[in-house]
Amino acid sequence: MAAQCCCRKAPGAEAAPARPPPEPPPALDVASASSAQLFRLRHLQLGLELRPEARELAGCLVLELCALRPAPRALVLDAHPALRLHSAAFRRAPAAAAPAAAAEPPCAFAFSAPGPGSALPPPLPAFPEAPGAEPACCPLAFRVDPFTDYGSSLTVTLPPELQAHQPFQVILRYTSTDAPAIWWLDPELTYGSAKPFVFTQGHSVCNRSFFPCFDTPAVKCTYSAVVKAPSGVQVLMSATQSTYVEEEGVYRFHMEHPVPAYLVALVAGDLQPADIGPRYDIVFLPPSFPIVAMENPCLTFIISSILESDEFLVIDVIHEVAHSWFGNAVTNATWEEMWLSEGLATYAQRRITTETYGAAFTCLETAFRLDALHRQMKLLGEDSPVSKLQVKLEPGVNPSHLMNLFTYEKGYCFVYYLSQLCGDPQRFDDFLRAYVEKYKFTSVVAQDLLDSFLTFFPELKEQSVDCRAGLEFERWLNATGPPLAEPDLSQGSSLTRPVEALFQLWTAEPLDQAAASASTIDISKWRTFQTALFLDRLLDGSPLPQEVVMSLSNCYSSLLDSMNAEIRIRWLQIVVRNDYYPDLHRVRRFLESQMSRMYTIPLYEDLCTGALKSFALEVFYQTQGRLHPNLRRTIQQILSQGLGPSAEPSVEQGSAGADSEADADTPALLLGDEAPSSAISLRDVNVSA
Repeated sequence: MAAQCCCRKAPGAEAAPARPPPEPPPALDVASASSAQLFRLRHLQLGLELRPEARELAGCLVLELCALRPAPRALVLDAHPALRLHSAAFRRAPAAAAPAAAAEPPCAFAFSAPGPGSALPPPLPAFPEAPGAEPACCPLAFRVDPFTDYGSSLTVTLPPELQAHQPFQVILRYTSTDAPAIWWLDPELTYGSAKPFVFTQGHSVCNRSFFPCFDTPAVKCTYSAVVKAPSGVQVLMSATQSTYVEEEGVYRFHMEHPVPAYLVALVAGDLQPADIGPRYDIVFLPPSFPIVAMENPCLTFIISSILESDEFLVIDVIHEVAHSWFGNAVTNATWEEMWLSEGLATYAQRRITTETYGAAFTCLETAFRLDALHRQMKLLGEDSPVSKLQVKLEPGVNPSHLMNLFTYEKGYCFVYYLSQLCGDPQRFDDFLRAYVEKYKFTSVVAQDLLDSFLTFFPELKEQSVDCRAGLEFERWLNATGPPLAEPDLSQGSSLTRPVEALFQLWTAEPLDQAAASASTIDISKWRTFQTALFLDRLLDGSPLPQEVVMSLSNCYSSLLDSMNAEIRIRWLQIVVRNDYYPDLHRVRRFLESQMSRMYTIPLYEDLCTGALKSFALEVFYQTQGRLHPNLRRTIQQILSQGLGPSAEPSVEQGSAGADSEADADTPALLLGDEAPSSAISLRDVNVSA
């Protein structure tokens, strides 16, 4: 029986009642608790038990903290309504060395049923006494209050005698079920169809439903974890060290480098290993994974359908590896400057692909992405506040709504512009290495990057390149609209010119002659990005004349049907947007096999805006049993509401402000139960966090 966290008292004595928690102060950051700046988080420890039958996770969280000023009244953490707190306790930190420097997890967790008379559901992870610790844990009063539509605030009262810089631990026991960060899959939703599967998705602010935390990228710490899972279920976490203790039936993990809360990730299930080199785990997740990829440290998540395309797979793997430096090692301190991670990671990715596959390939991929950026710009308007690199979030606005192409492509264009200012890609690489070395394992703002740039290149500082008319650094950061400058992509013309030529043929007259000429071009020899770019051009021109769609189908439908999901989704959207009934069976087959919101939501949105809503209802009722519950609810909202005006607040004003057309394509990465009408079709984003 593991020792429980409780106060010791003399026989017959009653414990003094815990102080009621004070009223929480206003939040300082929309994505963090109000007290994040009042404490230094040294380390966090997790004891987790996976309960797939109940789709529940039981946890014991130990936060190792130091107050930065004497006698703070309360600790305020981010939480979520799906996370149910059972107890909070306090004790002084063990006298052992700081856990961040430990080679192994510094403390052990035990899993046991509570004592007689306890109201807690057995068993819960419990944190036992550790060597060097004070002999008792003192219970703390706590309160959970509404904070935003995507979370709650957890206020924990602290002992009044707590001194500044005095290490202490807060121990929280909780259970979490049906949470935005925790994706449970029944066995039938996995490839093996034999064992349950669960994975977490913390980006941007979902991990507050995984464990109470400072859910802001400004706060980073080391972490360790002990996880108990059902027999035969393998567990991986985003950690540098991992072991399996067979006699205890638990997995142990330790991350020696400080990371923000959103990068603590877990996956568990019937995982089939393939040893391809030194340890850097890439997990191909089942089709229900909501996005393309996620850069969890040492544990990149990628959707399994990407295996159908070598090019998309390579690009996304390179992008996630690039996040090891930009995003994971050096993190944007606020979600309002997400471009610091995504823009730099995209630049690094394209430097790598240029070295590996040549400049023409990189220019093609860049043209493809910038094409999508300008498409998004047309929908939103050039004065949209989300097109800024430094977006200003009002309290309560979900930072996930900033997951758009501007953070990637406008951010990339700014970084590329900086590289051109110094005139030598190798020198710019040297700067990036120095930048990472200076700020690794910390969080930064844009000014840190730009000051470092001008310090590294003093000759550019003397030339006042940051103040060049029309290209001022401040304007890059705060002006709405497209990038102030775009890279020269002429080296990719050998790949983009055939795409433009084929598109022009299909929009020329007479159709018979144009179709005959087009049929002589073998697109099966094209790169994936070429085919996708061609189909995007056709989508932009839809609805097309029915005779054009018929000729396109006769020429390409069977060929495209054998290609990867990124190609098929584009062709099927052309089919739906043009009400081309002869190919509807292909739409049905696609929706019967694809279970990711990345592919299903765009099709259901298109189906419900036209005359095919009854078809959408029929397909949904036949496939809903194989959809993740979160996705099922989102599609139900689409089917019941269509794509009417959204109730989502605007980014800066906190109130509705977009027209219905733009609103249906507001750039957002939506996880969990958020309203589908505020999501851009992820075909245009192909989000790799």
